[in-house]
Amino acid sequence: MTTDEQTIARDLSERVAALLEQNDLSDATQFLGARFDAGLAWVHFQPGLGGLGLPRSFQARVDAELAAAGAPGPAKDRNGIGLGMAAPTIAAFGTAEQRTKYLRPIYTGEHIYCQLFSEPGAGSDLAAVATRAVRDGDDWIVNGQKVWTSGAQNAQMAILVARTDPSVPKHAGLTYFLCDMSDAGIDVRPLRQITGEAEFNEVFLTDVRIPDANRLGDEGQGWQVATATLNSERVAIGGAAAARESGMIGVVARTWRECPELRDDAMHDDLLHLWVEAEVARLTGERLRQQLEAGHPGPEGSAMKLAFARLAQTISGFEIELNGEAGLRYDDWSMRRPDKVDFTGREPGYRYLRAKGNSIEGGTSEILRNVIAERVLGLPPEHRVDKNIAWKDLPR
Repeated sequence: MTTDEQTIARDLSERVAALLEQNDLSDATQFLGARFDAGLAWVHFQPGLGGLGLPRSFQARVDAELAAAGAPGPAKDRNGIGLGMAAPTIAAFGTAEQRTKYLRPIYTGEHIYCQLFSEPGAGSDLAAVATRAVRDGDDWIVNGQKVWTSGAQNAQMAILVARTDPSVPKHAGLTYFLCDMSDAGIDVRPLRQITGEAEFNEVFLTDVRIPDANRLGDEGQGWQVATATLNSERVAIGGAAAARESGMIGVVARTWRECPELRDDAMHDDLLHLWVEAEVARLTGERLRQQLEAGHPGPEGSAMKLAFARLAQTISGFEIELNGEAGLRYDDWSMRRPDKVDFTGREPGYRYLRAKGNSIEGGTSEILRNVIAERVLGLPPEHRVDKNIAWKDLPR
């Protein structure tokens, strides 16, 4: 650590100590607001916006010191979209007024976000969305349908991509908005999944009025803004900090150690292969996070998300076989709308079924392979016949 880094580290420790001394840890919302105001929410953000303009690498030090003191942290399990997707996008593309208005409530958990991107006719092809936003004075009138929307039943705000100009090619005619989910024209309906739960929803928008002040980025810049959001999402899904034997591989490894009667030689070999793959993915994610400390999320996050999905499905399948008949039992098929997803909770049957969605949510594995091929490996892109055709002239 250089002399300058040591000075910054001491200053941060003093700021953390002052924050802890001056605030009540039992009031999470108040404490998180004070932490934001002290610049300790995202230290790499600008002063006044939850940060101190420092390198991203110092955030881990702040988080560790506050966690050691038992301080409450942001609700990543309930507001992953707000913290991991909306906040970095607002910080990158928002106006000064938007950053001031929206970043603090995201961090304190007062604004839970959902993502209004996918549509029934445009799931893997985000640029093909048909939801229309038409300018009406200082507002936009939005009509359309979104699908696979996690947590919409609890959300106060949404990040929304809509088509504002159908007369240009599909990538050029999109605009990105921050949408108030309390609008009377928004109808949220649950979508029951194979697990029996309804984490997702379909959302219908009928004459929803969004102020132009809630437009994020320029009109027609929606594709570029959405791409930044998706890069952040894939890093959040596939590159989250993890300890060795965390996640599904940890659950399986514990079962293996605690239940020797389930073991056989062939499964031992399979488990070792999976353990090594999980550890390689974890270490690769750590390297990716270190690279991000000096910049912004890029297409490498797609590779991590792709690996996460494949591993989750393979490991959960192995767990079903390891548990034999017990692995086929399922505790509860009742309809529920959970506030968060627990990928390691409940029983093997739930994890096996829930993992099937990992290769769809956050970008399908097929789309991510295209991203990796074109943007990471530099391979020739697929031929796209609709690239230069106005969206209104495309067959649908």
